[in-house]
Amino acid sequence: QVQLVESGGGLVQPGESLRLSCAASGRIFTILSMGWFRQAPGKQRELVAQITSGGSTDYADSVKDRFTISRDSAKNTVYLQMSMLKPEDTAVYYCNLLQLRPGMRDSAWGQGTQVTVSS
Repeated sequence: QVQLVESGGGLVQPGESLRLSCAASGRIFTILSMGWFRQAPGKQRELVAQITSGGSTDYADSVKDRFTISRDSAKNTVYLQMSMLKPEDTAVYYCNLLQLRPGMRDSAWGQGTQVTVSS
C-alpha cells in the first residue's frame, strides 16, 4: 500500500502564489510518474501537471507558464509551484502516483488539499 501525504493548500488572493507538496511512502516499487489533478465543485477531476521518472513534464493548457511541477526522487516527493493564481484555480488538488509493480501497474491518490483563490 502506498500513502501520499499532501500539504500546502490554503486561501490566497488572485495573483498570489502557493506551493503544494506530496510525499509518497509505503510499498513503492518503480515510480513511473507523479502528478497533480484537481476537481472543482460540479466538475470532473482534471490533470494539472505530471512529471515522469525521466523528468518529462506535461501541463494543462490553463496552467502553462503559471505552474511548475518538480520532484525530489530521493524523497519520493513531488511539488507544484503555483503562481499568478486565479479564482478559476480554486479546487481540491489531488496528488497521484503511478508505479510499476511486479506484473502490473498501480496507481495511488492522496486525500486532497483545498486551494481557494478569492479576494
